[in-house]
Amino acid sequence: MGCGIAGINVKIVSPKKYWPDEFYVKEAKKFGVKVEITDKVEGSTKDADVIATDTWVSMGDEAQKQQRLRDFKGYTVNDNLMKQAKPDAIFLHCLPAYYDYEVTKRVAHGPQSVIFDEAENRMWAQIAIMVALCK
Repeated sequence: MGCGIAGINVKIVSPKKYWPDEFYVKEAKKFGVKVEITDKVEGSTKDADVIATDTWVSMGDEAQKQQRLRDFKGYTVNDNLMKQAKPDAIFLHCLPAYYDYEVTKRVAHGPQSVIFDEAENRMWAQIAIMVALCK
């Protein structure tokens, strides 16, 4: 939805059982953006400007860890996927990153990674919210 509001085309690459609810896809498309969803990793990053991923096992989902690791096997963002993107593409991850699951260490700390800038921006946004709430 956020990408739709911002006018950003998005491609979601995920096992089918983790795809977003169709309601949200339809709502995002109302903003005139392209929303593509696939479970095919190969070729999925071709000409991408941004490649973003998240942890496969979020806090509170630890009981599902083994199942999620099986489900997401093959979805690791690696050098090959980054090379298929545009040369100036950036890599995002909201952290914490678990190397060799959702991303390789080489990509997470590579020249296209902006994960620590992303974390700093999030910190300032959270501080602004706290300041607004304290008034």
